[in-house]
Amino acid sequence: MKRYAEIIGWGKYVPPKVLHNRDLERLVETTDEWIRTRTGIVERRMAGPKETTATMAVRAAQEALAVADFNPARLEFIIVATCTPDYPLPAVACQVQDALGAGRAGAVDINAGCSGFVYALAMGTALIAAGMYRNVLVIGADTLTRILDFTDRRTCILFGDGAGAVLLHESDRPTGLLA
Repeated sequence: MKRYAEIIGWGKYVPPKVLHNRDLERLVETTDEWIRTRTGIVERRMAGPKETTATMAVRAAQEALAVADFNPARLEFIIVATCTPDYPLPAVACQVQDALGAGRAGAVDINAGCSGFVYALAMGTALIAAGMYRNVLVIGADTLTRILDFTDRRTCILFGDGAGAVLLHESDRPTGLLA
């Protein structure tokens, strides 16, 4: 029987601190209009001093699990896409695994920049389709404002902090990613 993966839960976390385009006008040579015209971006979020990539990933994961009414102890695999891990080791995925109480789940980080979540989603889908797992938690989380050069107008206007998560589950219905 062919196996498919479907999204049964979704969640997000954005820090409360907002960095508006007006704020960036004071840091670099730019304007709100210039940014909006070229990117469509009006604001971005910034992690607070006690927020980390892992804590934001956990919050998004908890919301996804709640939407699916899914017990985290049943998780089989966790993939976190990030280019801003809190530490070299342990992986953010391992920190999420511990915080959720998902001790039996495998856990791995991937670093693929902007496309990381899409790669993680494809990996999770493939792991389910291959019959390795019945469910996979996929998270994208970053604290990019901590590494941005706020003197570089080309990049500091683009990025913010936050996390998003989806819970994939096996299905016999033809669902999944479309190529």
